[in-house]
Parts: sequence; structure tokens; C-alpha cells
Amino acid sequence: MQQATLSPLTAWVNFYVIMGSSAGALIGLQFVVIVLGAQVNALADASVTRAFGTPTIIHLCSVLLISAIVNAPWPALSGAGLALGVCGVAGVVYAAMVIRHARRQTDYEPVAEDWIWHCVLPVIAYGVLLVAAVLLGRFTRSALFVIGGTALLLLFTAIHNAWDAVTYIALERRHRPKPMRDER
Repeated sequence: MQQATLSPLTAWVNFYVIMGSSAGALIGLQFVVIVLGAQVNALADASVTRAFGTPTIIHLCSVLLISAIVNAPWPALSGAGLALGVCGVAGVVYAAMVIRHARRQTDYEPVAEDWIWHCVLPVIAYGVLLVAAVLLGRFTRSALFVIGGTALLLLFTAIHNAWDAVTYIALERRHRPKPMRDER
């Protein structure tokens, strides 16, 4: 009986189960943050959310998608490479749209840290994902480490950006005047 050849992706199963689970949990928490922000009326207009809130969810979803792609039972690495390449292209296009939204919105003045975490790092991550996907068949081991690093970069970027949103909402809530009680 011939022994089946194990895919090089098999060694990454636990890593991507952890990554995907973390991303999924953080997506749920981000939804809670948005609801709490809406309840205290601490959210900015839709253009700010489109530039700084929605991308956090997209980056977490990207980590979840990368995890699903790497864990799928591909008959050949080329299928995984193609799917990851499509994610990389879509991510670069989306990151460019985020930059455009960040520049056009007028409700919040981004500082250097915002530009780095919300714009620069995602472009780098999705661009590197695309390159690693293209090289997956030729330099499998190295490409898999780069893809894993890219997933981590997107996860940490989303965590940082979600933290910024939480602290912004907490500070906004603290600085808003308390409603006066109706004393009859």
C-alpha cells in the first residue's frame, strides 16, 4: 500500500486554527465595540467608520480567510497559491480604498500612527501575501512562513486598530457631559 504524501500545509494546521479562532472571536468583540459606541453616541460619521472602523473587521476576516484557505484539503499547492493570491490582490485594492477614505473624511485628523497602522501596514501585508502566494509552489517552506507572518501582521494590526477604537470611545464617553436628571 502506498503511503499518501503529506501536504506541506499539514504542519501549519494548529497555527492557523489558533489564528482563525482568534480572528473570529475578535470580529465578535469588534461588533460589541461598535454597538457600545453607538449607545453612548461616541461614533463619528460614516466616512470615519469607513476609513478606520470597517477595515479592522476586513483585516480580521482576511486572517480568518487565510486560515481557511491554508486548512482546506487542496489537491495541489497551486490551488492554495491562487486563492491566497486573489486575497492579496483584493487586500491591496481594499487598502488603497481605505487610504482614499482616510484622506477624504473630514471628521477626524489622522496622526502618523494612524497612517502607519491603518494604511501602510495593511498595504505591506496584502502586498507580501500576494508575493508569497505567487512563490508558494517554488519556495514552499519560505512562502509558508511569510504567509504565516502576514496573517500575524494583519491580526496584530486589527488588534491595535480595535484598541484605538475602544480607547477613543471610552475617552469620548468620559468627556461627554452627563445628562441632567429631571427633578420634579
